[in-house]
Amino acid sequence: MKIYDYRGKKNICGDRIREARIRRRMTQADLAAKAQIEGLALERDSVSRIEIGTRFVADFELVVFSKILGESLEWLTGRE
Repeated sequence: MKIYDYRGKKNICGDRIREARIRRRMTQADLAAKAQIEGLALERDSVSRIEIGTRFVADFELVVFSKILGESLEWLTGRE
């Protein structure tokens, strides 16, 4: 499998996930716990890696983040 980076990061949603999480006064652990309730196997360190852009984000994970954070997929991907 070839690993791709986009502008030096492995995802395009990390900055927006962090912004939405902070706006909702959630910790990374809070976000990970809510994601686990939704069925994702995600820990706090994974959230940290997503936010700094060193971890890929699968499409199904992005849908869960959208639901938890109350943001559109378009906004999370910077397309709005």
